[in-house]
Amino acid sequence: MQGTAKRSLAADGEGSDSKRAKTKKQWRTPRKGEDTRRAIEAGDSGIWATCDKGKEAKCVGELKDLFTEVAESMYSDLSDAKDDAADGSADINIEADIAQELEDLRKPAADPLIQSVRIDVQCVLFFETRSPIEPVAFVRRICEDAAKDTERKRTRFAKRLTPMTLMGKATEKGIEEVAKQVLAPHFHQEPIVQKKFAIRLSIRNHNVMKRDEVIEWVAAAVGPPHKVDLKGYDLLVLVEIYTNVCGMSVVGRDFEELKRYNLAEIYEPTPKVVASC
Repeated sequence: MQGTAKRSLAADGEGSDSKRAKTKKQWRTPRKGEDTRRAIEAGDSGIWATCDKGKEAKCVGELKDLFTEVAESMYSDLSDAKDDAADGSADINIEADIAQELEDLRKPAADPLIQSVRIDVQCVLFFETRSPIEPVAFVRRICEDAAKDTERKRTRFAKRLTPMTLMGKATEKGIEEVAKQVLAPHFHQEPIVQKKFAIRLSIRNHNVMKRDEVIEWVAAAVGPPHKVDLKGYDLLVLVEIYTNVCGMSVVGRDFEELKRYNLAEIYEPTPKVVASC
């Protein structure tokens, strides 16, 4: 099993005059100047993105706009429920409410839903995400929307989006801890049903752990009765290592159908080379 794994898994409301009209809560990312963390930390979840060389800053901006729009669409019901609970008791003090909104505009959000993180690699970006965003479902939705309407190109510079359910330390123990949490819902829920799986690993700015050993650790965490199948997998384990952190997620076969979550390929597929006689 391990020998096979090492060879095969490296795949690649309305209101009265005394109340203000209720408005829909804005799910926003931070404004310029408040939008960047300096490091990815264990326990984070998020989204890796690749982009055209030299277009990193522009890609951060366009992706934050896209992410905000999709978050508003996917999670507005949760926001409205919170607003209903807050608005249901007493009359609102209009002057105080306006003053609070102005104050909110002057200060950064304490817990932004999406926040970019500085990455010391060209053409690579990382966005930390917070609940209720679930990275895999979020990225899948973005790619599905793009595939449904390829004429409405919503990004110019973004390429592949890679969701990360959980980040941990880039050590053997760290990978095992992340794998235990990320893989369990997909492979270890009773009753266990045998699934075919593969692993896709990417390593950047890291030269401590070797590719084969990381793949072996992840395969061991999946464990029996599941079997390796690179081309016909049911589930694909995405593993990303960057400097001292490791992230992991599990996606389905739609990963291939959606061009491996590559927006540029969804919008403008690379022409297939036709062999000539």
